[in-house]
Amino acid sequence: MEFSKLFVRFNWLTLVLIYLVVVAGSFVRISGSGMGCPDWPKCFGQWVPPTEVSELPPDYREAYLLKRQKKVEKFCKFLNAIGLKSTAERIQNDPTVYVEEAFNTRKTWTEYVNRLVGFLAGNFMLLGFFWIILKYRKHKILWLSLVNLVLILIEAWFGSIVVATNLVPWTITVHLLLALVIIAIQMYIIRIISPNQQTNLPINKSLRILVFVVFAITFYQMFLGTQVRESIDELTKQGFGRETWTDKLGLPFYIHRSFSWLVLILLVFITWKNEQTHRYLIIRSACLILVLELISGILLAYDDMPGLVQTSHLVFASILFGILWMASLRMKNLN
Repeated sequence: MEFSKLFVRFNWLTLVLIYLVVVAGSFVRISGSGMGCPDWPKCFGQWVPPTEVSELPPDYREAYLLKRQKKVEKFCKFLNAIGLKSTAERIQNDPTVYVEEAFNTRKTWTEYVNRLVGFLAGNFMLLGFFWIILKYRKHKILWLSLVNLVLILIEAWFGSIVVATNLVPWTITVHLLLALVIIAIQMYIIRIISPNQQTNLPINKSLRILVFVVFAITFYQMFLGTQVRESIDELTKQGFGRETWTDKLGLPFYIHRSFSWLVLILLVFITWKNEQTHRYLIIRSACLILVLELISGILLAYDDMPGLVQTSHLVFASILFGILWMASLRMKNLN
């Protein structure tokens, strides 16, 4: 089945928007704007948030805290129902969950822009699904699109849980990992419909396995990275300075750092083999992005760099994740 150029471009644009959601979410994290809007999907009960605290009622903090408490209770009941009783108890007994922040215009609008980008990406995915129903409903991408649409809805719902629980660390990790799954499915759709991605890379089996191993490690690295970030946030709350972080971060930090060098070694070998034979741009791109990723990681670990480097670190990791996933797909015959 042939797909129109417009449809292919639309799906590439959808992928870009999904990536922008990750970027916006990272910027929200490093700017401390996660609680800029205490409710969801509206922001302070409005579709367009206020710009001055005078636009809010005097008791707005108490009012939104009560609403969040009710949502946390429902979420904990859900966790209990699926057997996560201890997790539910930790959330209910965590006093930081019920801390309500004062209104801050910058944080509110940062979070609001993040939600707008997510709303735009979700609507593009919805339009893409309807497009498939109208023109390509007999193709298997119908089911891939449906699954991704359901996942983006779950992602949006879970975003409300992240807000309701006042950014409980593990919820942020789940939020990111779910976004990566959505990216992977969208790239799989593009692999099927885009003529530029349908040509298989004639690389031997051992090299294909190595690429997939690097991809799997990168995915795990992103998980570890969120754990390290959560630990840093906790140490910061406790008053520990940057100079003490390395000693207190524990095993996840050292695994994260060591795996970074392992990925570098493996990808340099893959790139060397690529330059000897096919010289594919996708392999070269992966190596370049990894170098930028490692540089940003070193700056984060050993230098007092601004929060923007944190966003860059996550963005480079997400792009590397996508490139390696697409390379893995193109090394395998999907027909």
